Amino acid sequence: MTTTAAKPLTSYRKHWAQRFGIAPFLPMSRAEMDALGWDECDVILVTGDAYIDHPSFGMALVGRLLEAQGFRVGIISQPDWHSPADFKRLGRPKLFFGITAGNMDSMVNRYTADRKIRSDDAYTPNAEPNRRPDRAVVVYAQRAREAFPDANIVIGSIEASLRRIAHYDYWSDKVRHSVLPDSKADLLLFGNAERALVELSHRLAKGEAIESIRDLRGTAFMALRGWKPTAEWAEVDSTLLDTPGSVQAHPDPYAMEPAQPTDSKVGAGDTVIVRVISRAERLAQHKAARAHTVVRLPSFEQVRDDPVLYAHASRVFHLESNPGNARALVQGHGARDVWLNPPPIPLTTEEMDHVFGLPYARAPHPSYGDAKIPAWEMIRFSINIMRGCFGGCTFCSITEHEGRIIQSRSEASILREVEEIRDKTPGFTGVISDIGGPTANMYRMACKDPKIESSCRRLSCVYPGICENLNTDHAPLISLYRKARALPGIKKILIGSGLRYDLAVRSPEYVRELVTHHVGGYLKIAPEHSEEGPLSKMMKPGMGAYERFKQMFDKFSKEAGKEQYLIPYFIAAHPGTTDEDMLELALWLKKNGFRLDQVQTFLPTPLALATAMWHTEKNPLRKVTTESEKVAVVRGGRQRKLQKAFLRYHDPENWPLLREALKAMGRVDLIGPGKRHLIPAWQPAGTGTSSLPQRPTALADKRPQKSALATRRSTPAAPAKPGKAAPTPRHPGVPRHPLSRRKGGQG
Repeated sequence: MTTTAAKPLTSYRKHWAQRFGIAPFLPMSRAEMDALGWDECDVILVTGDAYIDHPSFGMALVGRLLEAQGFRVGIISQPDWHSPADFKRLGRPKLFFGITAGNMDSMVNRYTADRKIRSDDAYTPNAEPNRRPDRAVVVYAQRAREAFPDANIVIGSIEASLRRIAHYDYWSDKVRHSVLPDSKADLLLFGNAERALVELSHRLAKGEAIESIRDLRGTAFMALRGWKPTAEWAEVDSTLLDTPGSVQAHPDPYAMEPAQPTDSKVGAGDTVIVRVISRAERLAQHKAARAHTVVRLPSFEQVRDDPVLYAHASRVFHLESNPGNARALVQGHGARDVWLNPPPIPLTTEEMDHVFGLPYARAPHPSYGDAKIPAWEMIRFSINIMRGCFGGCTFCSITEHEGRIIQSRSEASILREVEEIRDKTPGFTGVISDIGGPTANMYRMACKDPKIESSCRRLSCVYPGICENLNTDHAPLISLYRKARALPGIKKILIGSGLRYDLAVRSPEYVRELVTHHVGGYLKIAPEHSEEGPLSKMMKPGMGAYERFKQMFDKFSKEAGKEQYLIPYFIAAHPGTTDEDMLELALWLKKNGFRLDQVQTFLPTPLALATAMWHTEKNPLRKVTTESEKVAVVRGGRQRKLQKAFLRYHDPENWPLLREALKAMGRVDLIGPGKRHLIPAWQPAGTGTSSLPQRPTALADKRPQKSALATRRSTPAAPAKPGKAAPTPRHPGVPRHPLSRRKGGQG
């Protein structure tokens, strides 16, 4: 049904509408369409974000990509969803509506980890809140269908991608359907969608019906229960797949031909030719069998009612995520099936260069006037050099969406973008705020052997240790840094993306280069925790790697004559985390002089492995049974608040809660005035709720000595001054990708 051969993005014959040329901005109104000479749009993209014509924003990247194929693309940005009227502003699209929630999952965008509504929206002019609905993909698709019942509806982006099968929804605290039946969409594009999007558009333009297009990798659709593309397809029940590996037993390489029929004329004494099957032939047969195998996951009804089956389905889903060996998946929803084709083939370097080299205006649409859009202010001087992440952190959505295979741009393409920012972006002062991606230092890293990569089924290339087949050479990144900062007019290049420090320590030269030239005083890294229990459920390295990196960081900072600090990120209430684990982390923070400002509580996002742990209390990193490991989960608001309080042990508002917890844990030895104590017994006036005695007046002016302040922000802040890295948003549901981009490294 699908093929691993990938047709290059630039090999298609352009659609006839290329004669209209390049639009200065993709039109958002009829007047703009008239000015371009268009009577209709071929594709209309609907997005929950403000339209910014820059490759960091999904609607712009997808729109310009389709424009380069010769299609007329319009944009409906942040429509009024209360009626279908606003979805008619550009008329009916000739080919399809492309529905996205925007760069962020709409639920992560609108709600905190405590399910409280946020007061602003970084992707909206002037950060105005409430400009998008909950579960925006479903709402937008339904309104588009109401506006034009006969139009094709295609959904995509991070929100649709992470809801392509039945999933636990944290905000409603229940298992929900795949987004496909809820949205009534014709097709869902998941992951990095350029290949499927371009081929789909050309096939629809040639007159194919969307309901007949069932062979595109990276797509999902509804089908009648038991539907198969052809008779040769075989279905395998996922519950028969106990461990990663092939569905069928490997054929015996010395197996003989089948026995002759009983009516054969071969006599008992006759010579029989025995054909030995070569290894190459056997592997080819096995590969062909896999290509026509679909794995049936437990149905929506089963995973809704049985936590063990939910955890099992999550495990199988993640094991079938490598484009080189993934099989199609199918999951029943009532009388119909949700069918998922294998993931898309990653883009080549040449294709990445093409996508990022399109004629973007690199600015917000003029209709916004002087309004400030925080997300744009944050990334306007930054550059995305790669996508994907092989870290496999269980709480992060990058691997479920972008995949584990790193897709990198060429050095020349990146340097051209640096020059474009220098020459075309208003307000540029000579400082590039970031050259990175989901993780700053995975540029051009890949498996040493493509054959091994295509057959690998590991969930992470770096956990529990760095795979011996992984190329961890930082030389290409070092070369890029040196050439970029040598460009005329470039004063400073900072690294704002999160850093994978367990990789960095393998290259002291890279750490020296980074620390000497590309740190603006602070560098973000993500240990996430200090204790093995939660780290094993996160698939994160231990603190030994952090300590080694810190030693290098301090050494090279001193050699460069700079006072610089690491900004560590930590998560409270992650599955597998006990109160004792959080206490140990608090003691580690105190010992190392960290006073965290804003901290993050675990937010269960759809499809993440950690979310499966949180919902089921099972560990899908191993075979799931009713007797398998039980994972500690923090659900109650009070305990979540307590675990968060341990990260801010220095805040007097948290002291009453921490005193109560320490007494219950039998650790009253940590309450007192000494350096060995975690919190004092006294309470400052006007803080907390304790009736304990206040601190004596004579000591009131004494304050604990401040150390380097570690911050964690959940929304973009204003751009940093030259020489300082701008804070970046960090959410599990905000990956960097054509339909949704994330800055900062969760992994």
